[in-house]
Amino acid sequence: MIPKFVTFRHGDETRYGLVVVNGVIDLSARYRAQWPTLQHVVVDGAFDLLAEKGAALAPDLPLDGLRYEIPSLAPEKIICVGVNFPDRNAEYKDGQDAPPNPSLFPRFLRSFTAHEQPLIRPPESEQLDYEGEIAIVIGKAGRRIAERDALGHIAALTLSNEGTLRDWVRHAKFNVTQGKNFDRSGSIGPWLVPFIGETQIADIALTTRVNGELRQSDRTSRMIFSFRKIISYISTFTTLVPGDILITGTPTGAGARFEPPIWLKPGDVVEVEAEGIGLLRNTISDEA
Repeated sequence: MIPKFVTFRHGDETRYGLVVVNGVIDLSARYRAQWPTLQHVVVDGAFDLLAEKGAALAPDLPLDGLRYEIPSLAPEKIICVGVNFPDRNAEYKDGQDAPPNPSLFPRFLRSFTAHEQPLIRPPESEQLDYEGEIAIVIGKAGRRIAERDALGHIAALTLSNEGTLRDWVRHAKFNVTQGKNFDRSGSIGPWLVPFIGETQIADIALTTRVNGELRQSDRTSRMIFSFRKIISYISTFTTLVPGDILITGTPTGAGARFEPPIWLKPGDVVEVEAEGIGLLRNTISDEA
């Protein structure tokens, strides 16, 4: 079984651990001097070592009631890919083929929350929408990375609900940054799954459900821009460093594409799931 590494809140402290069948092994209680946070584990490439050490330990805490945090709390940058599935490109109804290079935009860490925490609908807009995606966590720095070498720069995988305020992505002429960065409008989690090879990501089923209803479903084998292409392309203009998060695109089926649109509202439950990675669940709340 592929290990799963989680960041969580216990008392007044942020800790990290190894998820096992019947609980969580608190690795930070044992290895904090060497690896203060999960970010340090990513930087040092220590997943295999900690998984081996944790295999002999009993869980310290139950999963029930665990307060999750975003798995890696210190990315230098979070870069998102737009329009990365064929049906998603067709949604634009502009008659254009998929472009040769990915569309990109930044998100700030503050715009995300963790597994089992509510996504926040702000008072400025009711048009909060979901976008289920797979996220790459970079483990090895690089600039102008060749596609053939790109997968060697991945440390781990996780999931994202790349929540979007749809009317705010049209507040300017040619950018979407505003609608993508409202505080706690998206989520990342629930944990990091160490990357072990190309077969792990070649044909993952990715789904999103709202209140149990299937809304999005596709497979990574159909992505317009592969994981290799995304890493190589982004590293052309910026140096990727350990801990950076690349969010790789959502399938068709977001709420904006219904007639009329179906926006998320308080009390809704959104679940993003991918084979071999896990399930990311969030409720919706209005901003206090």
